[in-house]
Amino acid sequence: MQRQKSFATESATLYLVGTPIGNLEDITMRAVRTLKEVDWIAAEDTRVSRHLCNHYDIETPIFSMHEHNEFDRIDYVIELLSAGNSVAVISDAGLPCISDPGARLVHHVTEAGFAVVPIPGANAGLSALMASGLEALMPFVFYGFLEHKKPAKLKQLQGLQQVSETLIFYESPHRIKASLELMLEIFGDRQIVLARELTKKFEEFIRGTLSEVIKVADDLKGEMVIIVSGYVAETVDYSMISAVDHVQQLVDSGMKEKDAIKAAAKERGVAKDVVYKEWHNI
Repeated sequence: MQRQKSFATESATLYLVGTPIGNLEDITMRAVRTLKEVDWIAAEDTRVSRHLCNHYDIETPIFSMHEHNEFDRIDYVIELLSAGNSVAVISDAGLPCISDPGARLVHHVTEAGFAVVPIPGANAGLSALMASGLEALMPFVFYGFLEHKKPAKLKQLQGLQQVSETLIFYESPHRIKASLELMLEIFGDRQIVLARELTKKFEEFIRGTLSEVIKVADDLKGEMVIIVSGYVAETVDYSMISAVDHVQQLVDSGMKEKDAIKAAAKERGVAKDVVYKEWHNI
C-alpha cells in the first residue's frame, strides 16, 4: 500500500496539468502558476504547447513526450525528479492521461515513490456531456477513441451493445461517418449528441438519432465527442406465450437448449425447474 500526502513532501513532484481544449481562456490560474514554477514541462507537441506558453509568458523549458516516445521518456523524467527537478506534464488539449499520453509515466513515477499531483482543467467529454441535453446523463462510461480498424472497432462496440450507461467517445473527422454507421449497425437507432469544435468559434452540437446525424457527417470538421444514450432493454410480456414457445424461440435464435431453458426462466421470473418440466412435458 502507498499513501501520498501531496503537499507534505520535500521531494520533487510530477504535476499533471489540464490545458485548454480550444479557447485559451479555459485554463486555471493554478495551472499557469504551476507551469511557471516547475523546472521542466513535458509536452505532447512542443509546437502547440509553446503557443500556450507564449500566450501566458511561461518561460519554463519544454521537452516532448508523446505516444511514440513516452516509454523512452520515463527514465529521463525519473532522473529529473531524482535530481530535485519538478516536472509538469501537459497534453495538446485537456487532461494528460485521459485519451492522451501520460498514464504509463504516472505508473512508473508513483512506483518510484514520487508524488503525482493533478491540476484540474477542461475536459471535452464532460463538457459535451453536460450540454448534451440527454435526459439520462448519469451514470456514464467514458470510452475515448475507438480502434481505427473496422474489425477491432466492431468488437469494441459489440462489447458495449448492452451497456445501460450513457457512452462517451472521441472521434476524428475522417473516421466519424464510418464510426457512426457501425454504431447504428450495433446499437440500433439510438439518440446521440455529436459535439464538435468545443469552446472554439465554430462550436456545434448536433442532437438526433444515429441515422439522422449520419446524413450530415460528411460535412463535419474538427475533433468530435459522441454522446450515445445507453441501452434500454425491451420489455416483453412473457405471459402471452407459453414457456415451451419461449424456449423454442431462444433455441431457434441459435441458443443451446440448456441455456435457452435457463434464459427463459430468468426472463419469466420463475425457477429453472418449472420451465424445464414444461419443456420436457414432465
